[in-house]
Amino acid sequence: MADTLFLVLRKIALSLGEAASEKLSTEVVEAASVLTDFEHGMKQIEGEFMILQAFIGQVSTQNVGDRTFDAWLDQVRDVAHQVEDIIDEYNFLTSQAAGIDGFFKRKFRQAKSFAAWRNLSSQIDQVETRIQRLTTLKDRYGISVGEPGRSSTLQYARQLSLSDSSYLSDDTELVGNASEISMLTQWLLTERQDRLIMSILGMGGLGKITIASSIYKNQQIIRMFDCHVWVTLSQNYLVEDLLRQIMKQLMDQRAYMASGIETMSRVRLIEELQSYLQDKKYLIVLDDVWDKDDWLFLKRALVINNRGSRVLVTTRKKDVASLANDGFVVELKVLPYAEAWHLFCQKAFRRLEDKICPPNLRPWAEKIVKKCQGLPLAIVAVGSLLSYRELEEQEWSSLHNQLSWQLANNPELSWIMSVLNLSLNDLPSHLKNCFLYCSLFPEDYKVKRRWICRLWVAEGLVEERGAGTTMEEVAECYLKELTRRSLLEVAERNVHGRASSFQMHDLVRDACLIVANREKFAVVYGDSGITQVNSEVRRLFVQKHARSLKVAAASRIRSLILFDTQVASSWIDDISSNFRLIRVLCLRFANIHQVPAVVPDLLNLHYLDLAHTKVKHIPASLGKLTNLQVLDLRFTYVEQLPWEITNLTKLRHLYVYMLHDVQERIFDCFSATNIPGNICRLKNLQSLQSVSANKDLLTQLGELTLMRSLAIMKMHQNYIAELWDSLARMPSLSRLVIFANSKDEVLNLIKIKPLPNLKFFWLRGRLYEGVLPQMFASFEKLAALKLDCSCLKKDPINSFAHTLNLVYLNLCRAYDGEQLTFRAGWFPKLSSLALVDMECLNSIEIEEGAMKVLHTLEIVGLKSLKIVPRGIKHIKTLQKMVLTDMRKEFMDRLHADDSDIVEHIPDIQSFDSFDSEAGNLHMYTVNTLSKPWLWSV
Repeated sequence: MADTLFLVLRKIALSLGEAASEKLSTEVVEAASVLTDFEHGMKQIEGEFMILQAFIGQVSTQNVGDRTFDAWLDQVRDVAHQVEDIIDEYNFLTSQAAGIDGFFKRKFRQAKSFAAWRNLSSQIDQVETRIQRLTTLKDRYGISVGEPGRSSTLQYARQLSLSDSSYLSDDTELVGNASEISMLTQWLLTERQDRLIMSILGMGGLGKITIASSIYKNQQIIRMFDCHVWVTLSQNYLVEDLLRQIMKQLMDQRAYMASGIETMSRVRLIEELQSYLQDKKYLIVLDDVWDKDDWLFLKRALVINNRGSRVLVTTRKKDVASLANDGFVVELKVLPYAEAWHLFCQKAFRRLEDKICPPNLRPWAEKIVKKCQGLPLAIVAVGSLLSYRELEEQEWSSLHNQLSWQLANNPELSWIMSVLNLSLNDLPSHLKNCFLYCSLFPEDYKVKRRWICRLWVAEGLVEERGAGTTMEEVAECYLKELTRRSLLEVAERNVHGRASSFQMHDLVRDACLIVANREKFAVVYGDSGITQVNSEVRRLFVQKHARSLKVAAASRIRSLILFDTQVASSWIDDISSNFRLIRVLCLRFANIHQVPAVVPDLLNLHYLDLAHTKVKHIPASLGKLTNLQVLDLRFTYVEQLPWEITNLTKLRHLYVYMLHDVQERIFDCFSATNIPGNICRLKNLQSLQSVSANKDLLTQLGELTLMRSLAIMKMHQNYIAELWDSLARMPSLSRLVIFANSKDEVLNLIKIKPLPNLKFFWLRGRLYEGVLPQMFASFEKLAALKLDCSCLKKDPINSFAHTLNLVYLNLCRAYDGEQLTFRAGWFPKLSSLALVDMECLNSIEIEEGAMKVLHTLEIVGLKSLKIVPRGIKHIKTLQKMVLTDMRKEFMDRLHADDSDIVEHIPDIQSFDSFDSEAGNLHMYTVNTLSKPWLWSV
């Protein structure tokens, strides 16, 4: 609940920071009076909400499951949403007023216009009354901050009960994680005399405690230690209580009671524990540690006595796991399907002698196991529940179809959600909102890093952290933190190892959707049994069955993201008309040919995504959307933007291009978009892709000093000076694409200076005199490079061989010579190499020690290459080799005389891109989507 207040407080701060008096002329006396009242009222509400937020943060942990407290929280949430509505209406009216300029000044005094502003003050009065009512209700029903330590005691008891369910499990049925258990056992029994700290890391429900307990109960291990303790840490605990628990397990009851430990201070307790452990070889299991700071005082108490003592930590957080000695971290993953199936059968069919699934139940059993996605906690719980059910198909199909509901409402399964919710409840407000947002995407969906970061920013979920850091960079920090907490899993990485997409476990997603729906944060339609949309909900993600969706005209929806691509454009027009105050509108892949007519009137819009639609024309009226931050027109048919687009001065990311050739063999494979007007007004732009070059535009680009990613098409040689002067004024530029005007246009870059922070560079065009410019040897941070149609006469490899950070290199029609040489020690970090369509190349020499970490080698269309380069044999790290359009003689040798050269490569693929649809699909997948310069958003 405090998360809703956190979001609304941010909106209040932003609305007060952008005073409407700056947008409206103070000549309008009535406006000045209304706006003064508004700002005063908002400051009052801001103060009240800050106190409410702090109060809820203090009392929420000690009121878990209290229906009275939950009902009161619902009232608080409704008030917060009402304030959010007021702010959104205020922003809408100020944008509307600023847009119509003189006309508004003439009409403002008219009753209808003035009433809209007056209504804001009336609503603020209502909010202040409701806040007073909340205070009265709180006092009436005794909702208050309890005694110190009460919340931690209750939380500890609750968390301990969750831990006990795993600790008391029968480890004779332990399935999976054999290698992890073996490794931990080896570490515990090693003869090293120094104290070792080791950790088990993983999301809730993976079996960390089960594994730890199986080791803790192993008598072979326990006999090696003089004493042993198992203690579970709660998310909120008292240090003294924890130390007393440890002492209580170490001492017999009589000695414990006689020692006076119950009344000792923290310092005295630490001294007593130190004294007890000083001459002993001890084993301490610290179960479910949430904060690395917990170790700061414990390490004082757990003495280093060089007797071979061991400390085993279980945790969901990577920063806590890092407390272990180097190399002593076990990170658990979900069970492979075979082990998950075996564990399920052990539980679900334990009444059967052979514990084998009956044939009639197997289809449903497999679906249930798949839903659990290898999470042992869920497999055991659902399997145990089913073990008491009749072995009838209807019974099992019913449970499968209701599984999400059962997890939330069935007492026998609801504790699964309780375990998962521990991680959710541990999140600070800003992270909880963002994490809930991740659950709104379809099941098993791989959420792209850049897309989710820009959505978070547009939604107002990301806080600013100073002028030197963009909100997109802050959002990426949020993603890293969520992965460190084992809540999100990295699904894909780009060529230099950076996470590019993320996934959420299905059951974690189910837990989040329950919270998101309860708190009116969002609804996913067409999924999770949602059949209707509450008019109070703030965000709507439509996954399927969109045609049956009806939304009230008074809807408070602020975001619509459409995944159902089968709906008609008329449906989109109808539903969009209900979202007057919407911030995010994503119609990606929708079947529309034009921008919905209502869009230019959505003045609060921050994010507009029309990518992969059939839109051809952008209306000039789109220039009214002065709050817009992201405009995504990728893979549309738009070739010209109206000059009014330069009115969008808050725009941060502008994408507009079409890919004409998925194999990228046509020179103009990407469209070039014309942008008339003064683009220099878009000073907040960080991404611009892709625009047609002209001298005036390139000169103005120098004003866009926040630019991070830029793609320029139709480049002429006589524009080079203007372009590079502008690029030099972009200190944060990291991604650059330049296409020459034609394959005959010669680009002279001989005197050009390198860009110090460039990481990705794609240059397509003939280079002057067939010589690679000297600047390529000076790109210190360059990670990915593609040279295309360069017509080089000299082997270019030496020119950038010592670029220490280069991980991806693609030479496509770049070299007209016959031989390329890769010397020992060159390209120390190169992970992926592509050599494409160099017709004269007949020899590739690779010395031993060159490209020593290469993972992927792609060779395409080298028609003169007859033999497999022998040096490939030296690259032991090579995991994948892709061959496309290679001559028959080369392929014959690969499978015969030269087979020994590639025998160490586990994945070798070959294709003919022109003879089959499969080949074309492969070219699109390998040559396009995996490339770092195609800017997936």
